[in-house]
Amino acid sequence: MKATRRQQIHELLQTKPFVSLKELAEMFPDVTTMTLRRDIEHFEKQGELIKVRNGARSMKFITATADETYRRREKENEASKRTIASAALPYLESGKCVFLDSGSTIMQLAALMPDEVMNIVTPGPNVSLKLIEKRNPIVTLIGGILNRDSISVTGDISIESLKAIDIDTAFIVPSGYSEKNGFSCGNYSECELKSYVVKNAKKVIMLIDSSKFEKEFPYSFCTMSDIDILITDADFKKYTENAEKSGVKIVSTGTAVYKGHISKCIPVEI
Repeated sequence: MKATRRQQIHELLQTKPFVSLKELAEMFPDVTTMTLRRDIEHFEKQGELIKVRNGARSMKFITATADETYRRREKENEASKRTIASAALPYLESGKCVFLDSGSTIMQLAALMPDEVMNIVTPGPNVSLKLIEKRNPIVTLIGGILNRDSISVTGDISIESLKAIDIDTAFIVPSGYSEKNGFSCGNYSECELKSYVVKNAKKVIMLIDSSKFEKEFPYSFCTMSDIDILITDADFKKYTENAEKSGVKIVSTGTAVYKGHISKCIPVEI
């Protein structure tokens, strides 16, 4: 009887993202609520659900949603992100404390960066796993609440842990940029974390591909004047005047624009 009931619950978890305790009680009227709670605990131990108030959420749907969202974003403008990451390599200094933001562009940077001694701090669990494939970087994964869409941790715990760290160079990735709203993202907690890092790092380098220009998200975390270097694959002539006023160095595919002057960048092999 128990095996049959649990098999039915298992099948239900494959078809629905949320199963309520009330729904289970209606399915199995001859079983007590306590027994159904034990069934939920059983599947939680099996890693098939997460117990929540008044029911459970199926891990099948949680995992699929997060993975599909991130994988789709990871494949968007993949070549451009790799080029941008490659152009960022000369700004990684051995022996320094470096903050690496979360996101697919940072994943490209983590894969390309040299195996040298650096103290690297990141809110990205996947970024940290890529970094420890190397022997020499010292990797600190900050704590916090895990955002399934961006695969990053944020929140008060994250910011508190950063207060004890002196960041030399921060590599930040925004979701969008416009002259009106500056650099922005779609999550308030991520906005707070990025804003804190931008204000406290000695040098801030923004990595942004062309698809993100003229996009505005709800939470702005800094303006052009708050950063030191911007690395992009875009034709940035439209924003050169604003960058010049802000004293920002712009590194684009093969050229650097700084205070109105264009100079060749050192090419970096991918």
